[in-house]
Amino acid sequence: MKQSLQLRTSQHLALTPQLQQSIRLLQLSTLELHQELEQILGENPLLERLDDPLDHTVRLLADGAINQSSAPATDNAAPAEPGQPEQPAADGEAMDGGGDSDGAADSGMDWGEGGSGKSGGDDEDGRPQLEASRCTLREHLMDQARVTVREMRDRALVEIIIDALDDNGYLEEPLEDIHARLPEELEVELEELRTALALLQSFDPVGVGARAAAECLALQIKRMPGVPMVTRRMALCIVENHLAWFAQRDFNKLKKALQCDDEDLREAQAVIRQCNPHPGSAFAADVSDYVVPDVIVKKARNGWQVSLNNDVMPRLRVNAMYANLLKQSKGEGGMNAQLQEAKWLIKNMRQRFDTILRVAQAIVERQKNFFSHGAVAMRPLVLREIADTLGLHESTISRVTTQKYMLTPHGMFELKYFFGSHVATEAGGEASSTAIRALIVQLTGAEDPKNPLSDSKIADMLGEQGMVIARRTVAKYREALKIPPVSLRKQL
Repeated sequence: MKQSLQLRTSQHLALTPQLQQSIRLLQLSTLELHQELEQILGENPLLERLDDPLDHTVRLLADGAINQSSAPATDNAAPAEPGQPEQPAADGEAMDGGGDSDGAADSGMDWGEGGSGKSGGDDEDGRPQLEASRCTLREHLMDQARVTVREMRDRALVEIIIDALDDNGYLEEPLEDIHARLPEELEVELEELRTALALLQSFDPVGVGARAAAECLALQIKRMPGVPMVTRRMALCIVENHLAWFAQRDFNKLKKALQCDDEDLREAQAVIRQCNPHPGSAFAADVSDYVVPDVIVKKARNGWQVSLNNDVMPRLRVNAMYANLLKQSKGEGGMNAQLQEAKWLIKNMRQRFDTILRVAQAIVERQKNFFSHGAVAMRPLVLREIADTLGLHESTISRVTTQKYMLTPHGMFELKYFFGSHVATEAGGEASSTAIRALIVQLTGAEDPKNPLSDSKIADMLGEQGMVIARRTVAKYREALKIPPVSLRKQL
């Protein structure tokens, strides 16, 4: 085989580090973006952030003086000398946020011993007040046990049962198993544990220490004030003996078993509905997650106006002092690569928000009826339609619409909310699945509680409006909307 040299021209796609960073930033949510940005700022000294959360805030200095922070200083601005008043910044230069009269740091507060040399001897040192920790269910019950139970042995038994409760306040472990775990030398009888459990069940919140939902409801009904004796007995009979029928809303069996009429059963039902099946949930330390919109849609004279949320847009720039040093050294040293990375990040960050804005504007342009009339006017929309309009790939549209949110007059929605499948209509058109879900919510919300609509009836009513949809599809949409079936929506 003869060897030879050949020259060929070919094209191939290469994922450069800049392109990889652009794709990564595009698919991050707002929270993940800021976390990524904080990590990059800590690693790259040539990159700095202008939108400091502490900017434009009133700060209390160590000596009790109040300092109004201004915008971050430029690299050429010199800090004020101690004891000298601050000089106004020159035109085009930012104000120095750290030019305090006592030479304090940018934070405006000396947290350590090596600060400005002024340490307040008062107890109130001006440190930020932290939110007090919430009282847990165990702490709440332990406080009551210390006040109520005087004997140390009885209190110890109550605390053993408290430690066995779950987050909802239920005792899922049988008393026999708890008794078996105790050392034999303590000589604890099972009856003592039963007494300790009865004492615990008298604590607040009412229903704590129950071993089942029926017992939890019964404990609350027994201590509920202002309930007639007949109604109380009927409610206790329901939760202790016929709770499954009550959950299934089988009112005919309940009336036959209790030998009562609709009015008596309605009063007992009202008592049961006042109970809390999870008495310990009030002490849970769950923290609500708040969503910050990436784009905001407002009504304007010429239509709907889409704008980016400035609160989620980080303001970045290259540190001018380090950049000048690199220019003077003619690119020598190991910081030249970090300078290029900083420029890439600023460019990719700007491109990310520009792409989000373009996609949001295209969505609003195609869903004008939704913003004017609500979810019932939503039209079918797929990713390819937006991709073809903007000249982007479907994967790019998918990254943009994932975990990005839009604030509208109708509420906060993820961008993916405006995309949905379609259902054929009798007129030959298409209806969005989102619009069908909204119609199902309207129909079930306006139904007769004594005679709720079945899935078949809802499908027939949608068919009368020209939407051809099967009963199983209605059931799927209803379950996705967390609407109970017809048997659980029926009322007396």
